Amino acid sequence: MDLPTSSGAVAWRHEGSGRLGLETTYFLRQEDGWLFNGTTDATEDGRTWTVGYQLTVDSAWRTRRARVTVADRAALIEGDGEGHWAVDGEPAPELDGCLDVDLEASALTNAFPVHRLGLAVGAGADAPAVYVRVAGLTVARLAQRYTRIEDDEHGWRYDYVAPEFDVHTVVAYDHTGFVRSYPDIAVRV
Repeated sequence: MDLPTSSGAVAWRHEGSGRLGLETTYFLRQEDGWLFNGTTDATEDGRTWTVGYQLTVDSAWRTRRARVTVADRAALIEGDGEGHWAVDGEPAPELDGCLDVDLEASALTNAFPVHRLGLAVGAGADAPAVYVRVAGLTVARLAQRYTRIEDDEHGWRYDYVAPEFDVHTVVAYDHTGFVRSYPDIAVRV
């Protein structure tokens, strides 16, 4: 599974859970991985916000760097690829063991563990992530589990569980590993 070209763009319409918006991501193949530059503009429960991000994943799809901005605030999250993190230059041992960054405002970041894990149909794996919330740009550990279920004619499907948010849903991906449909969150456009 790999992206179809060395560069391109993808977009999602965010809808549901009180949110309405649009996310656009541009990607570029680098010597040892991928660079993603994107924004999500949305309205949620009467608040309007814009999140900008620049994410770097290595060739094994482990997040190595995430710069996230909301208005005049920014957070820099850096990983060593072995599950150790620094947030704004400070060690963050509470995030040890995470290999992915998951942005609350992004459908893109759900592609990273799918690429990295490469699960066969019927196989599942825990994929804890460094979770970045829009409000306050807070960073915390998020327990997640992906289990690949039977594919459909459009691509792959995964049973996705995030107990902290009481989420248990089926996320659908295209054949390049980008999210097609994340119920009550985002749909590819």
